[in-house]
Amino acid sequence: MKKIIIIAAAFGLAVVLNAPAADGKANWDSLCAKCHGADGKGQTTMGKKLGIKDLTDAKVQAELKDEVMAKTIKEGVKDKDGKTLMKAFDALSDEETKALVQYVRSLKP
Repeated sequence: MKKIIIIAAAFGLAVVLNAPAADGKANWDSLCAKCHGADGKGQTTMGKKLGIKDLTDAKVQAELKDEVMAKTIKEGVKDKDGKTLMKAFDALSDEETKALVQYVRSLKP
């Protein structure tokens, strides 16, 4: 009986620890992939039009700071004339934003 409880507790902990990663992927798929591409390479029609960086590139990843990515997700991106290039996803919780940043980090090979 003890073994069953320990296994169940370990499984429950694994589910809880992996939940943010799942939320990150789900949010990526629903919010980001249409421009950045499912693979993060930015080779979509809109990604090419906007000159989106390849998020799978190690050099691009090295230049990105987690805090800047989180701010960009929450506030979006505008050009110098104020035109929206990436809409803000300010409805995401801080936890969801962090999970999305972690998912972006996972795109690096």
